[in-house]
Amino acid sequence: MSRNLTGADEQTPSRSQYFSWINNTNEGSTEEQTRINLEFFRWLHDEFGMVLDIYAWDAGHIDGRLFYGSTDSDRFRRQFPNGMKPLYELAKEMDCRLGVWVGPDGFGDTPEEEAERSDMMVALCRDYDFALFKMDAVCGQLRPEKHEAFAAMMKECRRHSPDLILLNHRLDLGEGLKYATTFLWDGVETYIDVHMANRDAAPHNRACALSRGLVPDLQRLAEDHGVCLSSCLDFWEDDLVLQAFNRCLILAPEIYGNPWLLRDDEFPKLARIYNLHRRYRDILVDGARLPESYGPFAVTRGDDHTRLLTLRNLTWHAVRYTVLLNEEIGLEPGEKPIEVRRFHPSEEILGRHEVGASVEIEVLPFRSCLILATSQPCDELGVDGCSYEVVRDVPGKPAILKLLGEPGSSVEVNVHTGERPVQTATVDGAEINLNAPLKIEFPGVPQRLPWHRKLSDLARCDVPDDAEALYEATCFAADNNALEARSVERSGESEIPQVRAARDAFFEQSLFVERGIWDRNLFDGRTDTAFQMNRRWRRRTGDFRIRGGAWRIDFGREIEIDRLVMRIGGEYFMQPMKREEAAWADVSNDLREWQRVRFMSDDDLFADLRLDGPVRYLRLTTGPDRVTAIEATCKGQPISTEGWRASNLFAPYNSAPAIAAFSASVTIEEVRPGSYLAVPIHGEHGVELACAALRVGDRYVGAPDRAPSYPSNSWECPVRESRGNYTYLFPLDSEMEGQTADVVVLVLRDGGTMLKPEVWQTAYPIPFAERELILE
Repeated sequence: MSRNLTGADEQTPSRSQYFSWINNTNEGSTEEQTRINLEFFRWLHDEFGMVLDIYAWDAGHIDGRLFYGSTDSDRFRRQFPNGMKPLYELAKEMDCRLGVWVGPDGFGDTPEEEAERSDMMVALCRDYDFALFKMDAVCGQLRPEKHEAFAAMMKECRRHSPDLILLNHRLDLGEGLKYATTFLWDGVETYIDVHMANRDAAPHNRACALSRGLVPDLQRLAEDHGVCLSSCLDFWEDDLVLQAFNRCLILAPEIYGNPWLLRDDEFPKLARIYNLHRRYRDILVDGARLPESYGPFAVTRGDDHTRLLTLRNLTWHAVRYTVLLNEEIGLEPGEKPIEVRRFHPSEEILGRHEVGASVEIEVLPFRSCLILATSQPCDELGVDGCSYEVVRDVPGKPAILKLLGEPGSSVEVNVHTGERPVQTATVDGAEINLNAPLKIEFPGVPQRLPWHRKLSDLARCDVPDDAEALYEATCFAADNNALEARSVERSGESEIPQVRAARDAFFEQSLFVERGIWDRNLFDGRTDTAFQMNRRWRRRTGDFRIRGGAWRIDFGREIEIDRLVMRIGGEYFMQPMKREEAAWADVSNDLREWQRVRFMSDDDLFADLRLDGPVRYLRLTTGPDRVTAIEATCKGQPISTEGWRASNLFAPYNSAPAIAAFSASVTIEEVRPGSYLAVPIHGEHGVELACAALRVGDRYVGAPDRAPSYPSNSWECPVRESRGNYTYLFPLDSEMEGQTADVVVLVLRDGGTMLKPEVWQTAYPIPFAERELILE
């Protein structure tokens, strides 16, 4: 099929894209939010040289669920009062073009309505040089009688934008199908733990994405929905490497959601993946599947002289693959040596080898790996002698690299600058000489144990007397916030103005606030915000509360408290309670001993908590759907709620007490930055019928995170349910080092007991020690 019909063919180099779904939902974006997002991408462009080819508005920009809109409508003008021209011009400043999600029809029932729709779509290409239309069945199918009008419209659009990409998401376009560029591969969307979740136990949530296979025959005119950067962010870069270099479809690298939720130190890696792909994209169009000895779904792309290999490991142990530097990976026989580099997960020069030689490549557990093998001169910055990360490599700016090594180790390195002229070079501010080998000493204490290791299997044991305390420890450690709220809390505050602005634009948009899906709304001093039980996309049971749910409040510390008030604002939101009723709650300071207290209701819920001694935890089994604020006093004075947390979906323990247990005692040693315990529960245990917790010294430690994710009051679609193979994740801190931890897995009533729990100590990111190299 010729390119003038489809906008691209199998040999067309990929175009990088961001699309805005779940930055907004079906209500659509606004001019201001789009401007702020584009400024974020301009910062990446100016600071790191990252080029975004396409910024695409998703649902709600013009069309929406089951309706067709217009750029001449009151709705559009309200959201984009200055139209699209200012945003088109802003995008153009950084070599970016626009795209949009629309439905396939909208041609109305009269010739005039048909012409209006066609003229509007053509104008997007004629006046604003649109690069992409994403057409989706959410609006409805294209009526058969409009097939001809659709084809005529697309023909005219391509006259103005010959390379216009048309994504076909589940549509029957009739004769218009010849104008579609892509099909949606397997009909799968990639919102982690929403549209895809782990089937097997893994130490992070993105194993589901890493386990995706290959498009039939490595077709590139397909759409894999890109990589979601909104939920469960750890190991996002492994996902993006496979999307960009392994599948390497017409849209690659492709991301969506809220990339500004990443940590500040992760943005250089995002830009690096985009930049590497752009540098090699012309030869990435040719790919071949590698033999099974290279692991699952391994692919080589490139030409006779340069190949990029993508490998992956979907097991709990590191694996080593033998790479043959010959025709097996697509290299032409010749006399020039082959330079081998690893680009991911960290970068490393792996030497120069004769044609036909073999190189051993280690791939870490549940990670991807990107390898370059080339007989051509490699102009990439690099360091021979240690791992490294290219932070910035932009003409006109000092180049920045992180040198990476084991704590306490010493290495000798040589810096490769390619064709770049370098006047001065420094390591951590001290000037160095690049003309001689450089000795690098990495800070820290040498470690004797591998940072990723299995600690123990868990053995079947009697249900412990403190099973309820262990269960509650994990309920109180976890939360039911929106996945995006969890992501920003994972990443912490940003020092980058464009990142802060994009985060604020997302979290402060009216619908995010109104949906009441973050427990911080209870403690913000406002009564016009709330935390409420999610009823969107409700279950057959009516909501997402587990076995009826319970409100839990963690005061963050032991406090003296006389009176607690949960502001409701009326009987409607009090449901399932009524006005002038009482409800029992429990309070504790250690999760083991509980005291019963009584809440009373009027328009709010209030309780007298004058007890013998301080309390930290409160649980209320019968609770309201919606709470606007939680307030407390002691001796008539208000108590600060800073550091307080709440959840509202986890089940009461007595709704399904433990019927079986597994345990192991392990010593926590060599806690490195990013270290955590992963407790996989292999087997089918039932939905929310297995949990894990720790005893460390005299305290209970719950798991604040899990793969797949805990239930959430979701921003868009609900968290997927899973019947088995949960992995509970426990961050480690220096206070735990040297202590013994009792790891306990509980199986709750009606849960399956044919399980094989384990406990591993691992880390993310790789716990390297770092030195900073700057080249000017």
